[in-house]
Amino acid sequence: MTAPPPVPFVLAERVGDVLWLTLNRPQRLNAVHLAMRDELWTLLALLRDDPTLRVAVLRGAGDRAFSAGADITEFGSAPSYIEAREARLGRDLWGLMSRLRIPLIAAIHGYVFGAGCELALYCDFRIAAEDARFALPEVLLGYIPSAGGSQMLPRHINLGDALRLVTGGEAIDAREALALGLVHCVVPRDQLEPAARELAQTLAAREPRALQATKRAVVEGLELPLAQGLALERRLAAALAAAR
Repeated sequence: MTAPPPVPFVLAERVGDVLWLTLNRPQRLNAVHLAMRDELWTLLALLRDDPTLRVAVLRGAGDRAFSAGADITEFGSAPSYIEAREARLGRDLWGLMSRLRIPLIAAIHGYVFGAGCELALYCDFRIAAEDARFALPEVLLGYIPSAGGSQMLPRHINLGDALRLVTGGEAIDAREALALGLVHCVVPRDQLEPAARELAQTLAAREPRALQATKRAVVEGLELPLAQGLALERRLAAALAAAR
């Protein structure tokens, strides 16, 4: 008798033009370990390369967490620091997320800590359940956020609040996250999936080239001087007009 295939650490389900990605280690609060990161990288590469997918939703399995962060049991387990660094750079999950053209929605509940919070920060839209709690606690461990938290957080909330969260390491609840602008809306726990589904379907119904060009104009333009950002907007608008 053959053994059943292993259960994926990231579940993928396509519903129409939307891909639902579920972090699937509920017994470990969906902590991100190397195997999960590799599976997530593979699925995000699929999003990058499949022109028929229009939107993706990222969520966590189980009742307790979106993701409690990196799996600390793997810390120091690589043969050397150099090999660990090469493994991370070889599959740059965070860079891949930041360059995706289609919208990403994070449907967040429970613990959203460390790398889990950073995953959510790379998404374009964040919907939180009322039980969500956010933290970047690395400083409490004598470390710093190393998956983009120190750079992404002040791109979503004001500098003073970002500094308070990354230097203090304390957790905030969903209502404070909403007040800071870290999430776009807060819903009852049983309404989290319906709310994410409604937003995903709304975005998927948009003309895909226009949607992707608009996201590109906003995201890439943020890093440019105003004149260059306006030039990017004009180029994208002209390309859309020429393709009609």
